[in-house]
Amino acid sequence: MSVELTLLTWSAALAFAYVMVQSTAYRLDYGIKFAGSQRDNERPPNKWAARGNRALRNFLETYGIFIALAVATELSGRSDSLTQWGAQLWFWARWAYIPGYFIDIPLLRSGIWMVSLIGLVLLFVGVAF
Repeated sequence: MSVELTLLTWSAALAFAYVMVQSTAYRLDYGIKFAGSQRDNERPPNKWAARGNRALRNFLETYGIFIALAVATELSGRSDSLTQWGAQLWFWARWAYIPGYFIDIPLLRSGIWMVSLIGLVLLFVGVAF
């Protein structure tokens, strides 16, 4: 199995981690009873639940692109050092993004996001050209 396909497989665990962080932050803020309800009259979330929501949304914005590029790499047989580096940069930066989003260090979150974007660009270049 290629590096890209391996990381695509493990990205399911990554997606699960994002969902668990978001849902845990939500339940800690609103309580289990409210989380299990229809959530009518929902108040604004606290900063931790809001960060969990935004981190998950941000992950989902790039996840589809990663899936498409990893599959295209595999189907085209164009896996090489460029696509492998791209896949690894995206994957490991997305793992780092979870704690990075919750730590209040200026520009840390944005820097991690930029590394993941570079990974997607490398994957695209490796497959498209």
